[in-house]
Amino acid sequence: MTMRLDKYLKVSRLIKRRTVANEACDGGRVRVNGAAAKASRDVKPGDVIEIQFGARTTRVEVLSVAETVSKADAPAMYREL
Repeated sequence: MTMRLDKYLKVSRLIKRRTVANEACDGGRVRVNGAAAKASRDVKPGDVIEIQFGARTTRVEVLSVAETVSKADAPAMYREL
C-alpha cells in the first residue's frame, strides 16, 4: 500500500497540517530515500524520509501506511533513525 507524502506526514503527525507538509515539500526541505520529494510522491513501508526543521533534521523509516490513525498510535507508523 502507498500514500501521498504530504498525507503521510500529516497522518503520522510528523507535520501537524497537510498544507504545511505541502510547503515543506515545495521548499525542498523533504527528501525520500535521499532524493528531493514532491508532495504527490508515493511513500511505502521501507522508505526513509528526511525532514529539515530549521537547523534540525529528522530521519525516519516508514513502517506502515494507514488512512487514519489515532494520535497515540501515530508514532508506530515510523521509526526514528
